[in-house]
Amino acid sequence: MDRAPGPSVRLKLTLSYAGLLMVAGVLLLAVVWVFLLRYVPETIFIAPPETGARPGRSLFVPNRSDLLRAFAPKVTAVLLFLLLFSLLGGWILAGSMLAPLTRITQATRLAANGSLSHRIQMEGRGDEFRELADAFDTMLARLEAHDAEQRRFAANASHELRTPLAITQTLLDVARSDPGHGNGELVERLRLVNTRAIDLTEALLLLSRANQRSFARERVDLSLAAEEATETMLPLAEKHGVTIETSGDVAVSVGSHALLLQMTMNLVHNAIVHNLPERGAVWVTTGVRSRVVVLAVENTGQKLPPQMAATLVEPFQRGTGRTHTDQAGVGLGLAIVKSIAEAHDGTLTLTPRDGGGLRVAVQLPAAPPDTGR
Repeated sequence: MDRAPGPSVRLKLTLSYAGLLMVAGVLLLAVVWVFLLRYVPETIFIAPPETGARPGRSLFVPNRSDLLRAFAPKVTAVLLFLLLFSLLGGWILAGSMLAPLTRITQATRLAANGSLSHRIQMEGRGDEFRELADAFDTMLARLEAHDAEQRRFAANASHELRTPLAITQTLLDVARSDPGHGNGELVERLRLVNTRAIDLTEALLLLSRANQRSFARERVDLSLAAEEATETMLPLAEKHGVTIETSGDVAVSVGSHALLLQMTMNLVHNAIVHNLPERGAVWVTTGVRSRVVVLAVENTGQKLPPQMAATLVEPFQRGTGRTHTDQAGVGLGLAIVKSIAEAHDGTLTLTPRDGGGLRVAVQLPAAPPDTGR
């Protein structure tokens, strides 16, 4: 945006310093006038010498006019020197004070040009400029991490979307090269591949919706969402031989009922399909702690190292050795859960269980008490 040119901040500070110093000098001279010169009379009368006294040197006593004539040029010279000194000193002082802002401005321009790896790293004691520089460095670090995450996400999404399209292309090429071959098996395989592509697209759209926070907010009881998700996933649990137990207290938060239900469904779904081959178990609990509500989903399964558990919230990360061949999802389950939790100002915590499996806990701000209005 074009703006009209104006004086720089350094010039404004210089003029401010000079003006303040000049005002202080004038006030000081005014004090000298009030408390010194005003008591000197305009006319001084000297008594004549006594008769018969020995003559001596003549006595000169300056009056107010004499003092003003002697004082005024010196005052003018001092004020001119004070003006020049204040302008030069103010310019240097303003430049020294604004030097940190110059570094921050340079870092801002580098970030605007795409260089997010630059850091100010301002030295010195903690003052306002140091706090501003540290806050800017923190923002750059988060932007760089977010940019890297978005690049990885775009690359992974492109790869995941390319896979079903490549399979579809291969199947169509086979059908075209062998027209006499039966199409029943081919159609079924195309249907499965197309279903996977649709599921992946819907998951990406849901993830985008959660990141944009474009939803209406209402009171949502996570305990009811847990019961609904459990009932919905019960056939899948029976197919995998997994038992589900739901318990806990009423846990009311504020947010989107559809998104929070989808979050709970994803947690229960992951807990079922990433479980033991047989006799697995899933525990879904809700509760209230201070000013937050907690939804926790635990499951049995293979032992996971802590470093692997931390990466499971990354998009398209499924965990080696934990994914079944069917109903394994598209690799966005926990990524969607994390986005929904963060969109509701909550947190997601993954903790490996000692006996194997995983505990996933979502903490959301508790809803204020319902006054009935």
